[in-house]
Amino acid sequence: ECPQYTKPPEFRGWAVPDVLRSGHHKNIAAWRQKEALKRTRLLRPDLLERPLTKEEIKLLKEIVEEESVRHKGEE
Repeated sequence: ECPQYTKPPEFRGWAVPDVLRSGHHKNIAAWRQKEALKRTRLLRPDLLERPLTKEEIKLLKEIVEEESVRHKGEE
């Protein structure tokens, strides 16, 4: 499950990601899949023990890299 957004585009400091407002359906689908994988990795990593598609592997590598960069910035 990926995050769900509605109007207005900004509410209480939370903004709808630009990719969702772009109207580019392929990019939106990729963003949703990546967000769902982030959530699964955080809450149910056991579900990722199944065989993954090439796209899922690519997205998980991106997620790990982004987290690594974020953690280095916090040091």
